[in-house]
Amino acid sequence: MDPGKDEMTTGRCMCGDIRYEFGGPPLETVHCHCESCRRHTSSPFSTFVVIDKSAFRYTKGMPVAYVSSPGVERTHCGRCGSPIAYERTGEFALYACTLDDLAKVNPGLHVRADEQLPWIEVADNLPRYGHGKRDSPMRVGPRPSKTS
Repeated sequence: MDPGKDEMTTGRCMCGDIRYEFGGPPLETVHCHCESCRRHTSSPFSTFVVIDKSAFRYTKGMPVAYVSSPGVERTHCGRCGSPIAYERTGEFALYACTLDDLAKVNPGLHVRADEQLPWIEVADNLPRYGHGKRDSPMRVGPRPSKTS
């Protein structure tokens, strides 16, 4: 995703009660495999667009906040339940599937690959970090296939 500096990116929840916009390009787009993200989205992994929170605003409605773990707040629509954002000190990320134009998203890495489910594999050649990108990647690309 590469919006220009002045271009606005928009998004919303499923029912449309919550709408937002942000200016400028995302800082990064990440696939997360942690258990908390799986439980919040009822999906095997989540994709986030990390943005500068100072360039973000809600244009309609306000989501419901939930403190999912110490220092982490997740938000969702109070009507339809769509997850909207993940926030912790120094990081604000929108769930990528809330973007109006999801085709613009270009993920760059996987985090919490140490918690990746054994029955799911994303066939890309992105780096997989066990915890976060402060560590060295566990590998690049999918897990090696098991041969009999």
